[in-house]
Amino acid sequence: MQTQHYPVTDNFLTALLKSHKARLGKVFSDPAGYRLQIIYTRIDRDARQQPHFTDFHFGVNPDNYFYPASTVKLPGALLALEKLHDLQLAGVHRNTTMLTSPLPGINPGVLHDYSAAGKLPSISHYIKKIFLVSDNDAFNRLYEFIGQETFNQRLWEMGYTSAQIRHRVGIPLHMEANMHTNAVRFKEGNHLLYEQPAAISSLQFAPRHDLVGSIHYNHLGELEHTPMNFSHRNKLPLTDLHDMLKSIIFPAAVTKDHGFRLTDNDYNFLYHCMSQYPGESIDPVYDTTQFFQAYAKFLLFGGQKTHQVPDHIRVFNKTGWAYGFLTDTAYVTDFASNTEFLLSASIFVNKDGILGDDHQAFEETGKPFLKALGEVIYEEERKREKLYPADLTRFKLDYKQQFL
Repeated sequence: MQTQHYPVTDNFLTALLKSHKARLGKVFSDPAGYRLQIIYTRIDRDARQQPHFTDFHFGVNPDNYFYPASTVKLPGALLALEKLHDLQLAGVHRNTTMLTSPLPGINPGVLHDYSAAGKLPSISHYIKKIFLVSDNDAFNRLYEFIGQETFNQRLWEMGYTSAQIRHRVGIPLHMEANMHTNAVRFKEGNHLLYEQPAAISSLQFAPRHDLVGSIHYNHLGELEHTPMNFSHRNKLPLTDLHDMLKSIIFPAAVTKDHGFRLTDNDYNFLYHCMSQYPGESIDPVYDTTQFFQAYAKFLLFGGQKTHQVPDHIRVFNKTGWAYGFLTDTAYVTDFASNTEFLLSASIFVNKDGILGDDHQAFEETGKPFLKALGEVIYEEERKREKLYPADLTRFKLDYKQQFL
């Protein structure tokens, strides 16, 4: 059944944000300068607990480019799980050992993952690291498994026609290098279950002209007095990111053609990974002085090191931050008040125009704004009367045990 979507009524969100203008500070006072985009989805349950959505937009413009950074890891995780099911090979699943061969001149291979309890890499372990601490190499290995061509064609098939996932993250490679993906092998002990050869994408992307800033640091750390050219970099519009999150939190809310081919067990695994804190993970184990509770929770909690998240609140999300762009897409639940909502936001915090030197602006401007924005929407939702309280049982998870 296609879940009902009510008309977009953006005036409400604009009025709500204006009523908190002082609290939202300088970002909301100059939304165009900060390239501010917000999507907020109100969720109302009916007597059968089916969700009905009302979407609110602020500043959302498909022509207003933002660099998605690590948010591309969300579809990476989804498509890796989907591809495993499409292979339909006995013994090949998300916990099967996946070894990656090197690509000379591009990147090394992977024979071990010493952050894993068994010291071996797998799709499952990569996905955990993606959501727990936004690990770059974990995404890159999934990108190589999926392949650039399949990655994009599958998103386009589902209606995400403006998305362009063109490169690995965190490593400086030319456009052609990212068309090449490594060979991978799935093994059980010494037994080879499946081997996927190295591949090269022949995909043609629609041309773009996305320039940002006025000065930037290049991949060699050298300052160049020109705008940074994002025309060959990843693109994932906020509407696509928001709809992807909605489709996995509420898989029955999308038609078969627009949903990911995942099982209930896959969804529960994703919920576990997306909402777990680094300190709760037993495989991998993280130093909580570096990867603290709110490390990857920007909306509502601002990624603050000293913030203690209440036990009754869980945020299922994916963040991204690079080159002055800060993005978070989140499903927020409060089990004490049966509150739930979807919220996605992206801002560009680099006001001096120098891309690549953004850490201070993230901490002083970006994260505090996302925290305040999340609080405004959360407080609005908590006091909003609902005809039928949400049953959030599916999202109450046991984080003391490893999810298999």
